[in-house]
Amino acid sequence: MSQITRRDRITREAAEEQLSPLATRSVRTRGRDREEPADRDRTAFEVDRDRILHSKAFRRLKHKTQVFMHPDGDHYVTRLTHALQVTQVARALAVGLGLNEPLAEAIALGHDVGHSPFGHTGEDALSPYFDGGWHHAAQGVRIYEVLNPVNLTWEVRDGIRAHTWRIEPGPHTPEAQCVRFADRIAYLSHDAQDAVRAGLLRPDEFPATALAAFGPPGGRWIGTMIDAVLEHSAATGAVAMRPDCLEIMGELRAFMFERVYTAARHQQQHDAAVQIIRRLVDHHLEHPSGIPDTYRDNEADLVTQVADYVAGMTDRYALTTYERLIGPAPDGLSRSPE
Repeated sequence: MSQITRRDRITREAAEEQLSPLATRSVRTRGRDREEPADRDRTAFEVDRDRILHSKAFRRLKHKTQVFMHPDGDHYVTRLTHALQVTQVARALAVGLGLNEPLAEAIALGHDVGHSPFGHTGEDALSPYFDGGWHHAAQGVRIYEVLNPVNLTWEVRDGIRAHTWRIEPGPHTPEAQCVRFADRIAYLSHDAQDAVRAGLLRPDEFPATALAAFGPPGGRWIGTMIDAVLEHSAATGAVAMRPDCLEIMGELRAFMFERVYTAARHQQQHDAAVQIIRRLVDHHLEHPSGIPDTYRDNEADLVTQVADYVAGMTDRYALTTYERLIGPAPDGLSRSPE
Protein backbone atom coordinates (compact mmCIF):
# COMPACT_ATOMS: atom_id res chain seq x y z
CA MET A 1 0.00 0.00 0.00
CA SER A 2 1.28 3.44 -0.88
CA GLN A 3 2.36 5.63 2.03
CA ILE A 4 1.31 8.70 0.06
CA THR A 5 -2.34 9.66 -0.09
CA ARG A 6 -4.02 12.29 -2.22
CA ARG A 7 -5.72 15.08 -0.25
CA ASP A 8 -8.46 16.39 -2.48
CA ARG A 9 -10.62 19.45 -1.88
CA ILE A 10 -13.17 17.58 0.22
CA THR A 11 -10.41 16.32 2.52
CA ARG A 12 -8.88 19.77 2.81
CA GLU A 13 -12.21 21.41 3.51
CA ALA A 14 -12.91 18.84 6.22
CA ALA A 15 -9.53 19.60 7.81
CA GLU A 16 -10.57 23.26 8.15
CA GLU A 17 -13.07 22.18 10.81
CA GLN A 18 -10.09 21.64 13.12
CA LEU A 19 -9.17 25.33 12.92
CA SER A 20 -10.11 28.01 15.45
CA PRO A 21 -13.84 28.76 15.73
CA LEU A 22 -12.99 32.26 14.42
CA ALA A 23 -11.28 30.94 11.27
CA THR A 24 -12.91 31.55 7.90
CA ARG A 25 -14.00 28.28 6.30
CA SER A 26 -13.67 28.04 2.54
CA VAL A 27 -16.94 26.11 2.33
CA ARG A 28 -18.68 29.15 3.81
CA THR A 29 -17.19 31.74 1.48
CA ARG A 30 -19.53 34.50 0.30
CA GLY A 31 -18.60 33.30 -3.16
CA ARG A 32 -17.39 34.75 -6.42
CA ASP A 33 -18.99 37.27 -8.75
CA ARG A 34 -19.32 34.56 -11.37
CA GLU A 35 -20.24 31.03 -10.41
CA GLU A 36 -17.76 28.35 -11.42
CA PRO A 37 -17.24 24.65 -10.67
CA ALA A 38 -15.26 23.85 -7.53
CA ASP A 39 -11.69 22.66 -8.08
CA ARG A 40 -11.09 18.95 -7.63
CA ASP A 41 -8.11 19.35 -5.32
CA ARG A 42 -7.92 22.93 -4.03
CA THR A 43 -10.15 24.88 -1.70
CA ALA A 44 -11.61 28.16 -2.94
CA PHE A 45 -8.92 30.18 -1.13
CA GLU A 46 -6.12 27.99 -2.47
CA VAL A 47 -7.43 28.62 -5.99
CA ASP A 48 -7.36 32.38 -5.30
CA ARG A 49 -3.81 32.22 -3.98
CA ASP A 50 -2.63 30.49 -7.14
CA ARG A 51 -4.51 32.87 -9.45
CA ILE A 52 -2.87 35.88 -7.80
CA LEU A 53 0.58 34.30 -7.80
CA HIS A 54 0.38 33.59 -11.54
CA SER A 55 -1.13 36.95 -12.52
CA LYS A 56 0.71 39.56 -14.58
CA ALA A 57 -0.09 42.22 -11.98
CA PHE A 58 1.81 40.23 -9.36
CA ARG A 59 4.81 39.71 -11.64
CA ARG A 60 5.06 43.44 -12.30
CA LEU A 61 5.81 44.04 -8.62
CA LYS A 62 9.41 42.92 -9.18
CA HIS A 63 10.07 46.22 -10.97
CA LYS A 64 8.12 48.53 -8.66
CA THR A 65 9.66 50.59 -5.87
CA GLN A 66 9.14 49.79 -2.22
CA VAL A 67 10.94 52.84 -0.72
CA PHE A 68 14.26 53.42 -2.48
CA MET A 69 14.07 54.29 -6.18
CA HIS A 70 16.85 52.78 -8.29
CA PRO A 71 19.17 52.02 -5.35
CA ASP A 72 22.77 51.01 -5.84
CA GLY A 73 22.95 47.33 -4.95
CA ASP A 74 20.88 44.20 -5.42
CA HIS A 75 19.66 43.66 -1.86
CA TYR A 76 17.12 46.44 -1.44
CA VAL A 77 13.50 45.42 -1.01
CA THR A 78 11.23 45.76 -4.03
CA ARG A 79 7.45 45.74 -3.99
CA LEU A 80 7.61 42.03 -4.92
CA THR A 81 9.96 40.98 -2.13
CA HIS A 82 7.86 43.05 0.27
CA ALA A 83 4.76 41.09 -0.78
CA LEU A 84 6.59 37.81 -0.20
CA GLN A 85 7.76 38.89 3.25
CA VAL A 86 4.25 40.05 4.18
CA THR A 87 3.00 36.65 3.08
CA GLN A 88 5.50 34.84 5.32
CA VAL A 89 4.50 36.91 8.35
CA ALA A 90 0.79 36.56 7.61
CA ARG A 91 1.15 32.79 7.31
CA ALA A 92 3.03 32.64 10.61
CA LEU A 93 0.25 34.58 12.31
CA ALA A 94 -2.53 32.54 10.71
CA VAL A 95 -0.95 29.20 11.55
CA GLY A 96 -0.12 30.30 15.08
CA LEU A 97 -3.72 31.36 15.71
CA GLY A 98 -5.42 28.42 14.02
CA LEU A 99 -6.80 30.54 11.17
CA ASN A 100 -7.14 29.76 7.47
CA GLU A 101 -3.59 29.94 6.13
CA PRO A 102 -4.39 29.90 2.36
CA LEU A 103 -6.81 32.82 2.81
CA ALA A 104 -4.18 34.88 4.64
CA GLU A 105 -1.63 33.91 2.01
CA ALA A 106 -3.86 34.93 -0.91
CA ILE A 107 -4.64 38.34 0.59
CA ALA A 108 -0.99 38.98 1.43
CA LEU A 109 0.25 38.07 -2.05
CA GLY A 110 -2.30 40.36 -3.67
CA HIS A 111 -2.37 43.22 -1.19
CA ASP A 112 -0.06 45.58 -3.11
CA VAL A 113 -0.76 44.74 -6.76
CA GLY A 114 -2.55 48.09 -7.16
CA HIS A 115 0.56 50.17 -6.47
CA SER A 116 1.67 52.54 -9.20
CA PRO A 117 5.30 52.98 -10.25
CA PHE A 118 7.57 54.63 -7.68
CA GLY A 119 5.73 53.34 -4.63
CA HIS A 120 3.36 55.50 -2.59
CA THR A 121 4.44 58.50 -4.66
CA GLY A 122 1.85 57.39 -7.19
CA GLU A 123 -0.98 58.10 -4.77
CA ASP A 124 0.18 61.69 -4.42
CA ALA A 125 0.47 61.98 -8.20
CA LEU A 126 -2.87 60.42 -9.16
CA SER A 127 -5.15 61.63 -6.37
CA PRO A 128 -5.81 65.11 -7.85
CA TYR A 129 -7.46 63.48 -10.86
CA PHE A 130 -10.17 61.83 -8.73
CA ASP A 131 -12.75 63.10 -6.29
CA GLY A 132 -11.84 61.43 -3.01
CA GLY A 133 -8.32 60.64 -4.18
CA TRP A 134 -6.75 57.51 -5.61
CA HIS A 135 -5.66 54.58 -3.45
CA HIS A 136 -3.64 51.51 -4.34
CA ALA A 137 -5.84 49.15 -2.31
CA ALA A 138 -8.96 50.03 -4.30
CA GLN A 139 -6.92 49.76 -7.48
CA GLY A 140 -5.81 46.27 -6.46
CA VAL A 141 -9.42 45.17 -6.22
CA ARG A 142 -10.17 46.83 -9.56
CA ILE A 143 -7.29 44.97 -11.22
CA TYR A 144 -8.61 41.57 -10.21
CA GLU A 145 -12.25 42.43 -10.87
CA VAL A 146 -11.93 44.35 -14.17
CA LEU A 147 -8.48 44.65 -15.73
CA ASN A 148 -7.16 41.17 -15.02
CA PRO A 149 -10.40 39.51 -13.92
CA VAL A 150 -9.67 36.24 -12.16
CA ASN A 151 -12.95 35.89 -10.26
CA LEU A 152 -11.57 35.92 -6.72
CA THR A 153 -13.71 35.12 -3.71
CA TRP A 154 -15.32 37.95 -1.78
CA GLU A 155 -13.08 37.36 1.26
CA VAL A 156 -9.84 37.80 -0.69
CA ARG A 157 -11.09 40.94 -2.43
CA ASP A 158 -12.25 42.34 0.91
CA GLY A 159 -8.83 41.68 2.44
CA ILE A 160 -7.04 43.46 -0.41
CA ARG A 161 -9.50 46.37 -0.17
CA ALA A 162 -8.83 46.96 3.53
CA HIS A 163 -5.26 45.78 4.09
CA THR A 164 -4.13 49.24 5.22
CA TRP A 165 -5.15 50.62 8.61
CA ARG A 166 -6.60 53.85 7.22
CA ILE A 167 -9.30 52.04 5.22
CA GLU A 168 -12.71 51.90 6.88
CA PRO A 169 -14.64 49.77 7.31
CA GLY A 170 -11.87 47.35 8.10
CA PRO A 171 -11.64 43.81 6.73
CA HIS A 172 -14.26 41.28 7.73
CA THR A 173 -12.05 38.23 8.37
CA PRO A 174 -9.43 37.56 11.04
CA GLU A 175 -7.09 36.35 8.30
CA ALA A 176 -7.21 39.82 6.71
CA GLN A 177 -6.50 41.31 10.13
CA CYS A 178 -3.37 39.15 10.19
CA VAL A 179 -2.33 40.67 6.86
CA ARG A 180 -2.80 44.18 8.29
CA PHE A 181 -0.33 43.40 11.07
CA ALA A 182 1.95 41.47 8.72
CA ASP A 183 2.20 44.41 6.31
CA ARG A 184 3.29 46.81 9.03
CA ILE A 185 5.63 44.31 10.69
CA ALA A 186 7.31 43.53 7.38
CA TYR A 187 7.74 47.06 6.05
CA LEU A 188 9.02 48.52 9.31
CA SER A 189 11.57 45.71 9.58
CA HIS A 190 12.90 45.62 6.03
CA ASP A 191 12.66 49.38 5.45
CA ALA A 192 14.77 49.94 8.57
CA GLN A 193 17.41 47.57 7.25
CA ASP A 194 17.35 49.27 3.85
CA ALA A 195 17.74 52.68 5.48
CA VAL A 196 20.86 51.43 7.24
CA ARG A 197 22.10 49.83 4.02
CA ALA A 198 21.61 53.15 2.21
CA GLY A 199 23.55 55.06 4.86
CA LEU A 200 20.45 57.05 5.78
CA LEU A 201 20.48 55.82 9.38
CA ARG A 202 22.90 54.14 11.77
CA PRO A 203 21.71 51.08 13.71
CA ASP A 204 21.96 53.00 16.98
CA GLU A 205 19.82 55.93 15.75
CA PHE A 206 16.48 54.16 16.02
CA PRO A 207 14.20 55.00 18.96
CA ALA A 208 15.56 53.71 22.25
CA THR A 209 12.27 51.98 23.02
CA ALA A 210 12.46 49.98 19.79
CA LEU A 211 16.10 49.04 20.31
CA ALA A 212 15.39 47.92 23.87
CA ALA A 213 12.39 45.81 22.85
CA PHE A 214 13.51 44.52 19.45
CA GLY A 215 17.28 44.89 19.35
CA PRO A 216 19.14 46.29 16.30
CA PRO A 217 17.35 46.17 12.93
CA GLY A 218 17.12 42.57 11.79
CA GLY A 219 15.16 39.37 11.97
CA ARG A 220 14.56 39.66 15.69
CA TRP A 221 12.21 42.58 15.02
CA ILE A 222 9.89 40.36 13.01
CA GLY A 223 9.91 37.53 15.54
CA THR A 224 9.26 39.83 18.47
CA MET A 225 6.31 41.54 16.79
CA ILE A 226 4.84 38.23 15.63
CA ASP A 227 5.05 36.89 19.20
CA ALA A 228 3.31 40.03 20.49
CA VAL A 229 0.38 39.42 18.12
CA LEU A 230 0.15 35.70 18.87
CA GLU A 231 0.32 36.23 22.63
CA HIS A 232 -2.27 39.02 22.82
CA SER A 233 -4.62 37.46 20.27
CA ALA A 234 -4.70 34.18 22.21
CA ALA A 235 -5.44 36.11 25.41
CA THR A 236 -8.17 38.34 23.98
CA GLY A 237 -9.86 36.14 21.38
CA ALA A 238 -9.33 38.62 18.55
CA VAL A 239 -6.38 39.41 16.27
CA ALA A 240 -4.51 42.12 18.17
CA MET A 241 -1.01 43.09 19.31
CA ARG A 242 0.16 43.42 22.91
CA PRO A 243 -0.39 47.11 23.81
CA ASP A 244 3.20 47.84 24.86
CA CYS A 245 4.54 46.46 21.58
CA LEU A 246 1.85 48.26 19.58
CA GLU A 247 2.90 51.56 21.15
CA ILE A 248 6.56 50.93 20.32
CA MET A 249 5.63 49.99 16.76
CA GLY A 250 3.72 53.27 16.47
CA GLU A 251 6.75 55.23 17.69
CA LEU A 252 8.95 53.40 15.22
CA ARG A 253 6.55 54.07 12.36
CA ALA A 254 6.48 57.81 13.17
CA PHE A 255 10.28 57.82 13.30
CA MET A 256 10.52 56.10 9.92
CA PHE A 257 8.17 58.62 8.35
CA GLU A 258 10.23 61.51 9.67
CA ARG A 259 13.69 60.13 8.94
CA VAL A 260 13.11 57.93 5.88
CA TYR A 261 9.74 58.06 4.08
CA THR A 262 9.40 61.86 4.00
CA ALA A 263 13.05 62.80 4.50
CA ALA A 264 14.41 65.74 2.52
CA ARG A 265 16.91 63.42 0.86
CA HIS A 266 14.03 61.71 -0.94
CA GLN A 267 12.12 64.87 -1.84
CA GLN A 268 13.85 65.39 -5.19
CA GLN A 269 13.09 61.83 -6.27
CA HIS A 270 9.53 62.14 -4.99
CA ASP A 271 8.93 65.35 -6.95
CA ALA A 272 10.49 63.86 -10.08
CA ALA A 273 8.30 60.75 -9.81
CA VAL A 274 5.16 62.84 -9.35
CA GLN A 275 6.07 64.87 -12.42
CA ILE A 276 6.64 61.75 -14.52
CA ILE A 277 3.34 60.15 -13.53
CA ARG A 278 1.28 63.31 -14.01
CA ARG A 279 2.81 64.15 -17.37
CA LEU A 280 2.18 60.58 -18.53
CA VAL A 281 -1.43 60.91 -17.43
CA ASP A 282 -1.83 64.28 -19.16
CA HIS A 283 -0.23 62.96 -22.34
CA HIS A 284 -2.57 59.98 -22.53
CA LEU A 285 -5.60 62.12 -21.76
CA GLU A 286 -4.70 64.08 -24.89
CA HIS A 287 -3.72 60.93 -26.86
CA PRO A 288 -5.89 58.09 -25.55
CA SER A 289 -5.15 55.94 -28.58
CA GLY A 290 -1.80 55.19 -26.94
CA ILE A 291 -3.48 53.04 -24.29
CA PRO A 292 -3.18 49.39 -25.35
CA ASP A 293 -6.44 47.54 -25.85
CA THR A 294 -5.15 44.67 -23.73
CA TYR A 295 -5.15 46.88 -20.62
CA ARG A 296 -8.17 49.07 -21.15
CA ASP A 297 -11.64 49.15 -19.65
CA ASN A 298 -13.65 50.74 -22.45
CA GLU A 299 -16.67 51.15 -20.20
CA ALA A 300 -14.79 53.43 -17.78
CA ASP A 301 -14.39 57.20 -18.14
CA LEU A 302 -11.21 58.39 -19.85
CA VAL A 303 -9.46 59.53 -16.67
CA THR A 304 -9.94 56.10 -15.13
CA GLN A 305 -8.71 54.38 -18.31
CA VAL A 306 -5.56 56.50 -18.31
CA ALA A 307 -4.94 56.01 -14.59
CA ASP A 308 -5.37 52.24 -15.00
CA TYR A 309 -2.67 52.23 -17.67
CA VAL A 310 -0.18 54.53 -15.95
CA ALA A 311 -0.65 52.97 -12.52
CA GLY A 312 -0.01 49.54 -13.99
CA MET A 313 3.41 50.56 -15.30
CA THR A 314 6.60 49.39 -13.64
CA ASP A 315 9.21 51.97 -12.71
CA ARG A 316 11.37 51.22 -15.72
CA TYR A 317 8.46 51.07 -18.16
CA ALA A 318 7.19 54.44 -16.91
CA LEU A 319 10.64 55.98 -17.39
CA THR A 320 11.08 54.42 -20.84
CA THR A 321 7.63 55.60 -21.92
CA TYR A 322 8.26 59.09 -20.53
CA GLU A 323 11.55 59.41 -22.43
CA ARG A 324 9.93 58.13 -25.63
CA LEU A 325 6.87 60.38 -25.49
CA ILE A 326 7.99 63.46 -23.56
CA GLY A 327 11.75 63.73 -23.18
CA PRO A 328 14.58 63.16 -20.70
CA ALA A 329 13.51 62.24 -17.19
CA PRO A 330 13.63 65.11 -14.67
CA ASP A 331 16.54 65.44 -12.28
CA GLY A 332 16.30 62.87 -9.50
CA LEU A 333 15.37 59.91 -11.69
CA SER A 334 16.90 58.28 -14.70
CA ARG A 335 16.00 55.16 -16.59
CA SER A 336 17.47 51.94 -15.21
CA PRO A 337 19.49 49.77 -17.56
CA GLU A 338 17.38 47.15 -19.31
